[in-house]
Amino acid sequence: MTNRPSVVVSGTGSYLPAGILTNDDLSQMVETSDEWIVTRTGIRERRIASADETTADMGFVASREAIAAAGLKPEDIDLLIVGTITPDMLFPSTACMLQARLGLRQIPAFDVEAACSGFLYTIDIARAMLQAGTIKHALVVGAEKLSSIVDWTDRSTCVLFGDGAGAVVLSRSDEPGIGMIDSILGSDGNGGDILHMPGGGAALPATEDSVRARQHFLKMNGREVFKIAVRVMEKAILEILEKQGLAPDDVSLFVPHQANIRILEMLATRMKLPLDRFALNIDRLGNTSAASIPIVLDEAFREGRIESGDLVVLVAFGAGLTWGATLIRWQ
Repeated sequence: MTNRPSVVVSGTGSYLPAGILTNDDLSQMVETSDEWIVTRTGIRERRIASADETTADMGFVASREAIAAAGLKPEDIDLLIVGTITPDMLFPSTACMLQARLGLRQIPAFDVEAACSGFLYTIDIARAMLQAGTIKHALVVGAEKLSSIVDWTDRSTCVLFGDGAGAVVLSRSDEPGIGMIDSILGSDGNGGDILHMPGGGAALPATEDSVRARQHFLKMNGREVFKIAVRVMEKAILEILEKQGLAPDDVSLFVPHQANIRILEMLATRMKLPLDRFALNIDRLGNTSAASIPIVLDEAFREGRIESGDLVVLVAFGAGLTWGATLIRWQ
């Protein structure tokens, strides 16, 4: 392990569609209100992609921004991985579409589907490939058009989700002790039915009956998700810090998946930390699944909340059930 190169975040980028859907707008679509949504979720508005704007479109802009921020050109990228549950189509992958649009070389490009934990899964795969020594720069993207799979007649879910994309460039470095220090990933398929989309796969292909039954939209047991998310994210954070001999107070900034402000408030309370130690944008963007962490990470860095030497913890929980935590010492 000590002989492996470091892997640093050399550039970040993000993209938000222009369309804004407020809680008042939603109250015209389903039986809800701004007060009801804010009280239960902390969300006031979310971004919604236009009808002709795709996941690849959003990922393209975020990727260009991250590559430029890293001081690189498209031809410098050796690997592309996209985390998404809303690919433009089942195949080819969104990553392959981006590879062509960005003008990258004929490099490995593939998608990873781990829902809201997808970005943490993708950066850990990229880290392993970078440390293997075969590549120097990896582009990792989290992009989602969740508005395409949300049931806009179901007030328990449609208020939660939005669209957007975030990206980072990970680069190999010979400087020890910086960048991605450690990561933890996990899953428990026994809980897969509490957050899923039944239709569209081999188990339930599209038919008149499946469409009529609204089986091609996201389904969620919010109460169960809430309980498990707090417990699992706290466990992942404490486990990764304990492995490195660190305490929560040693961390400059926690960058969590933006699922629900009540989840994050409870997480902060259980860890005896003030909420301002957590990077938040859920009030403006809602839950953007795999795009959530790279978007809020990009915002936090550009706002000056992350400086050289800072310890940063990324943490997520999502459908699968999946979860993860990543510890970074910012270079």
